[in-house]
Amino acid sequence: MSYTTQMDAARKGIVTPQMETVARKENIRIEDLMERMARGSVIIPANKNHKNLDAEAVGEGMRIKINVNLGISKDCCDVEPELDKVRAALGMKAEAIMDLSCYGKTQEFRQKLVEMSPAMIGTVPIYDAVGFYDKNLQDITVDEFFQVVERHVMDGVDFLTIHAGLNKHTAEKVKSAKRLTNIVSRGGSLLFTWMEINNAENPFYEHFDRLLDICEEYDVTLSLGDGCRPGCLYDATDACQVEELITLGELTKRAWERNVQVMIEGPGHMAMNEIPGNMMIEKRLCHNAPFYVLGPLVTDVAPGYDHITAAIGGAIAGASGADFLCYVTPAEHLRLPTLEDMKEGIVATRIAAHAADIAKGYPGAADWDNNMAKARAALDWDAQFALAMDPVKPVEYRKSSEPEHKDSCTMCGKMCAVRNMNRVLEGKDIQLDD
Repeated sequence: MSYTTQMDAARKGIVTPQMETVARKENIRIEDLMERMARGSVIIPANKNHKNLDAEAVGEGMRIKINVNLGISKDCCDVEPELDKVRAALGMKAEAIMDLSCYGKTQEFRQKLVEMSPAMIGTVPIYDAVGFYDKNLQDITVDEFFQVVERHVMDGVDFLTIHAGLNKHTAEKVKSAKRLTNIVSRGGSLLFTWMEINNAENPFYEHFDRLLDICEEYDVTLSLGDGCRPGCLYDATDACQVEELITLGELTKRAWERNVQVMIEGPGHMAMNEIPGNMMIEKRLCHNAPFYVLGPLVTDVAPGYDHITAAIGGAIAGASGADFLCYVTPAEHLRLPTLEDMKEGIVATRIAAHAADIAKGYPGAADWDNNMAKARAALDWDAQFALAMDPVKPVEYRKSSEPEHKDSCTMCGKMCAVRNMNRVLEGKDIQLDD
């Protein structure tokens, strides 16, 4: 039997190589995986042209995955530094990389990225359209938008962020909403501007079936973008955001009718107490499709530390149902992230994802922590370093301040609780006054 997409294969009972890879990684029965994929609650983004993909699943019952954003822009158009970031992100076990390139040699960078990356690759074609055609936004035609989409999928990207839910009806709500930050989604703002200037419907909403044709042919997952995501706490969970989410739920059903895999993108900035409710609303309105969130950032007043505000929100979101976390770096809102910014963002987001996996009871998630606890109880520093999420920093910290007694640290010295409890329970003298 032949199949068009991973969802089509699951519905036909065909086991693909990507399903076998995922079942092994997630330690799940392949029949259970296929049942969830057939319903749309689990996706395996896997473009037919991404030949070296090491497949990952996103969704119900799967380990939470993280995404790293990078790419070239007009101010930072050198391809090589961004490729260095790709190598570092892969080394730090990111499961996905989104290429947000918007200027310069975008296709060259994208093709190199796909060629070198076993992680799944995502893009936002509308960014590339503006830079590629080098003309005013309002002059880009519907056909030109879709030509860029086709170019991206032919190059092998596994998922596309398309803001198809921001239609004219929702755009009117944006204009009347009196938001503090209006639209902060780059893709959403570009489409809103194009629609306003041309007095036209969102081309990706109006011609959604054309988009599905492309995705079905190459087995590309649609990441339905949140053009109206809140850009500050004040704007969270308002009519614009929810109206767009309703539309995304309708588009999800249309995609599933064509066996096109879908995930939904979500907020944004949001107070902690609103996050669980938002996760529930998305799952309900979008029929339990996987949910992909940026943060959420739980306060607006920490520029330079937004990897922390996002990790707080991401942990709550993941524990409440989010399936995929987009990293946020300390440079958020301020500049293109450096390599070091990227590393900080990855670690913060991995912490959030792992904490959420523990909270939601992902099988075996806490084993890692239990092994660390055993290494700490044994004062086995080498084992602690080996188990660390980022082994580099703890080694550097330890070397920078070496203790008199190697079985302790310079914080507590001979008053180390672990050291002394071990000695007391072994019947040894702890000799604190020595």
